[in-house]
Amino acid sequence: MSPPISNKRIVFALVLLAIVGGLCVFLGFWQLERAKQRQAIAADIQSGRQAAPVNLNAPTTQRNLYKNWMPAMAQGRWRGEFSVLLDNRNLAGRPGLWLATPLEMEDGRAVLVLRGWLARPIGDRQAPVVPTSGQLQNIQGELTMHVPRLFELWSSGNVNTSALSLNAQTRSHGASEAVDTGQLLRLQNLSLEKLSQQTGLNLMPVVLLQTSASNDGLIREWPEPSVDADKNVGYAMQWFGFATICFIALLVLIWRQRRNR
Repeated sequence: MSPPISNKRIVFALVLLAIVGGLCVFLGFWQLERAKQRQAIAADIQSGRQAAPVNLNAPTTQRNLYKNWMPAMAQGRWRGEFSVLLDNRNLAGRPGLWLATPLEMEDGRAVLVLRGWLARPIGDRQAPVVPTSGQLQNIQGELTMHVPRLFELWSSGNVNTSALSLNAQTRSHGASEAVDTGQLLRLQNLSLEKLSQQTGLNLMPVVLLQTSASNDGLIREWPEPSVDADKNVGYAMQWFGFATICFIALLVLIWRQRRNR
């Protein structure tokens, strides 16, 4: 016959099972909430992409008329001297950068266009020179309310005005209608407001993710948030299963202690 278990050990086991079971229930509901968030994101993406295409050249600056993933088009001329590179933007596991160039329209407004992805120059690989014609361009894409951000320990949103001014002087003295990406400023994140202030451009409060084809060698595959809500529901069921095991063990332990009295 096994020796009786002390009351302190019994109490400790009961408390531990209750805490672990409660924590599993909490994690299960948290996963269900994550599933709801992903379902809402999926609905926003579908709603945006099903909206009628918007012409950014139309005379309006009302931000509430735009929403993420909405198809859009703009006609204007590249301001290649104000191009910047957004760093640490990987594609299919390959390190790379996004090229961002303002497109200035006839009425003086401009929209920042994320033109596409290019591989990070490593070793002897030369940074590409991207054609950036000064002729009138017709760009199509999808809208986002800001440049997609990456986590950073400190803000790098300030654009180096002197670097952009140097780019402008170089372009004004050269005949080539191209952007040498090896000479561009690299940023982790970019603020539209600060870019507008430090370049003098009248930037619209939206960003255009280019999807239309251009003979510039850039890859236009833009990341999307994960919308796999079923995965979160599966995780929730696992946590609820663990909680059920804990509570069953708790009830069995209580029943055995009452029977042994």
